[in-house]
Amino acid sequence: MNTLTINNLSKVYKNGVKALDELSLEISNGMFGLLGPNGAGKSSLMKMLAGLQHPDAGEIYFNNCNVIRNPLSLKRQLGFLPQDFGVYPKVSAYDLLNHIAVLKGLTHAASRKEQVLALLAQTNLYQQRDKEVHTFSGGMRQRFGVAQALLGNPQLIIVDEPTAGLDPEERNRFNNLLSEIGEEKIIILSTHLVEDVKNLCTHMAVMNKGRIIAKGKPADFIASMNGKLWQKMIDKTDKPVYEQRFRLLSAQLSLGKLQVHIYSESDPGYGFAPASPALEDVYFYLLNAN
Repeated sequence: MNTLTINNLSKVYKNGVKALDELSLEISNGMFGLLGPNGAGKSSLMKMLAGLQHPDAGEIYFNNCNVIRNPLSLKRQLGFLPQDFGVYPKVSAYDLLNHIAVLKGLTHAASRKEQVLALLAQTNLYQQRDKEVHTFSGGMRQRFGVAQALLGNPQLIIVDEPTAGLDPEERNRFNNLLSEIGEEKIIILSTHLVEDVKNLCTHMAVMNKGRIIAKGKPADFIASMNGKLWQKMIDKTDKPVYEQRFRLLSAQLSLGKLQVHIYSESDPGYGFAPASPALEDVYFYLLNAN
């Protein structure tokens, strides 16, 4: 069982932005969703875990080893798919993945070739192995990013906003790939897309303003809101009135009207009907509460 422990991590950038504010978190094997709005500090945390940035204060332990003092101990066990994987040279998928494998320390040629071909097959890129990666679609590039992240059988895999910009079909294919990687590793999915966390993750945390504001199982979060979510169709012009009077979580346009969801522990009246909560409702509730 792998364990990642983050204790009181803090980071303030030179422009005064507080990216992390004494953040603490513990994660073990399986798919873990880190959910938060843009600017919450998710990417800063991912870069620190990957050793690309250093915190101002705090500690990170992976399997009881202090990775800030001993960064190589984690880098040997880390697979990282950053939000922007970068510019691709004009080389084939096979040659680029083989080159990255060499950089990762896979020095035995025969076993390296076997692993590279197996990962291209696993990510459904085997048929495109001789094509230049810069010609790939966005979804294919993301799957290539997973292939490079899996080189060397890492025990901690970090994927940062992996489905942003993908069409629904590619996003679904990418999520299926992540779900197949297995429960024997820690996989951190950092995203602002609630649906990806709901579909993939057994455990999750919500991050805002550099802090973890809630942590648990998606199903438990949803169950905690049973009987407390109410909905109603209203005129668009009435939205300010409802925002003042109720704890408005969301407002979605439908056929020229707004369907609003509000949080109330008892029947709020005013024509509201009970609604079945979704993880998105919990997410908005938590963000509004902090």
